[in-house]
Amino acid sequence: MLNFRNTGIFLLALTALLVAAGYLTHPLPKILYAAPLAVYGLLLVYGSCTIGSGFYCKVLCGAPTDRKVIALSFDDGPSAAHTPRILEILQRSGTEAAFFCIGKRVDDHPALAGQIHREGHLIGNHSYSHHFWFDLFSSRAMRSDMGQADSSIEKATGLRPRLFRPPYGVTNPNLARAIRRGGYIPVGWNVRSLDTVAGDPEKLLARVLSRIRPGAIVLFHDTSGATAGMLEQFIGKVKSDGYQVMRLDKMLNLSPYA
Repeated sequence: MLNFRNTGIFLLALTALLVAAGYLTHPLPKILYAAPLAVYGLLLVYGSCTIGSGFYCKVLCGAPTDRKVIALSFDDGPSAAHTPRILEILQRSGTEAAFFCIGKRVDDHPALAGQIHREGHLIGNHSYSHHFWFDLFSSRAMRSDMGQADSSIEKATGLRPRLFRPPYGVTNPNLARAIRRGGYIPVGWNVRSLDTVAGDPEKLLARVLSRIRPGAIVLFHDTSGATAGMLEQFIGKVKSDGYQVMRLDKMLNLSPYA
């Protein structure tokens, strides 16, 4: 399996072989020396932007099962505009979900965070700031930000989360180090709704339904009006298709709180 460590070792060895070949035989085309670095750069970008790659750290992105079970997750809340409606739909349909909350929004809406917990849903850490440049933070700064989110969630709910979802779904060596030192379990997804750019609930519904499969973790946002507009239909359709909607930690058999 490709990962940050073994890829770096392999490409370093390949570069050394190319240099040795150039000295022992005859000069090689310059592009051959640059090729390993170019490939390495592409792999770093792929590993950073593909949450399920496991390139920097193992991220749980679904359940290895043939059973017709899925888990719903919501990022970026709590949102006063849409979280209450989403919670109402979940309660009415008897569905448990996971909410990966931004710490500063928990501070803004502690009652909503408490409601999420009281109604049987999982709360995970999605950083405190969700800063645009979070991926460029040092490992120490990342860990501090994540810890601040833990404190906000614990203050609102009495629970300290172990599950962490990286902002923007981006990983890198600094974040992998922060995750290890903080004792977090990183969780991603394998069905991305793209609801942050969707304006039409019907199109969003069709897109997500077409991607459902056993063991899927679906990524929604409780900041999205389109998601709130199609969620009841979505839950009804997957259940009528024989799927059970489980809470994420139960589907993955995880202990979600410290």
